[in-house]
Amino acid sequence: MYGRNPNKSIGGGKIMRKLGVSIYPEKSTVEEIFAYLKEMREIGATRIFSCLLSVNKPAEEVIEDFTKIHDYAKELGYEIILDVNPSVFKELGVSYTDLKFFHDIHADGIRMDGGFTGFEEALMTYNPYGLKVEINMSSRTHTIDTIMDYKPNRYQLCACHNFYPHDHSGLDLDYFLKSSEKFRKYGLRTAAFIGSLEKGAFGPWPTTDGLCTLEMHRHMPIDIQLKHIVATDLIDDIIIANCFPSQEEKEALRNVHLDVVNFKVTLEPNIPETEKKIVLQELHFSRGDLNPCMIRSSKSRTTYRGHQFDIFNAPEKIHRGDILIDSSLYGTYAGELQIALVDMDNDGRTNVVGHVRDKELFIADGLKPWQKFRFTLE
Repeated sequence: MYGRNPNKSIGGGKIMRKLGVSIYPEKSTVEEIFAYLKEMREIGATRIFSCLLSVNKPAEEVIEDFTKIHDYAKELGYEIILDVNPSVFKELGVSYTDLKFFHDIHADGIRMDGGFTGFEEALMTYNPYGLKVEINMSSRTHTIDTIMDYKPNRYQLCACHNFYPHDHSGLDLDYFLKSSEKFRKYGLRTAAFIGSLEKGAFGPWPTTDGLCTLEMHRHMPIDIQLKHIVATDLIDDIIIANCFPSQEEKEALRNVHLDVVNFKVTLEPNIPETEKKIVLQELHFSRGDLNPCMIRSSKSRTTYRGHQFDIFNAPEKIHRGDILIDSSLYGTYAGELQIALVDMDNDGRTNVVGHVRDKELFIADGLKPWQKFRFTLE
């Protein structure tokens, strides 16, 4: 019923990576939340982040409000993770040895924004309700070692980064990559946040300078944030942290591939049909022998071996972001596709067939050896 393009875009049920949304019942009406969840489920979202840290209500009211929303979300097929910490446990009268409260409001798991000593988290993963226990990936990079020492149920343990509402407070990319790699080495499912740029979009706290994990994403279009997280190949669940994205943003998200890096491109108007097929129909990969000048995808050399690749657009200068296909003048390299990472001279044997969308070009810089990618017309 829900989702679209099963092998391509966000809505695909076969794709293991998930798109998520955040909801804040204390700041929205039930009707607004229901409408948002329904629309985003049709786009392909399957996970909910909800925050108990910012809720100031008695346990009885929390149960009533959250259960109603969670039941509707479950009907749509969402997984629900609640953001908590030891202070929330105390306020709600919950013990780490008994997580029944979260089961009773029909959650699927809890995210420990702050934590205990490591022993308690490990013990919680053996709760009889099957609730997942999600660890903070951004600030608890050493605690995870202790948790693993206490032999948790790995199948119920996962991890999620923070989002950062304060301008200039988000994670550095290098730190993000290193901390994410650490959690992935333990075989844990991982999550991170992207943010809407919609004016008036809100999160759980008064400060709303954008809600993203990576600082570099703060003023970046939401679909490019999503593509970049996909390209890191370190994050399984990518969650929109604030409410509510604009219709334009929702449509942009609808067309993002979650299983493979996908670049928006423009093509030369006189591009031959074979070269056009190579760009738009081939599954490309970055060769294992990386070089600083260009991303090389060489499979088309064998697919189109024997085809005559004539010169049709060979300017003297190749510019960063140009999509290149070698002509038959290059011999065995004929038909190879490349993405230029730097400006280069062209000796006349290489055609410029298109250009990667400028805003997305930085993603190409981080492609790993043998990483797959595709192109879609802008």
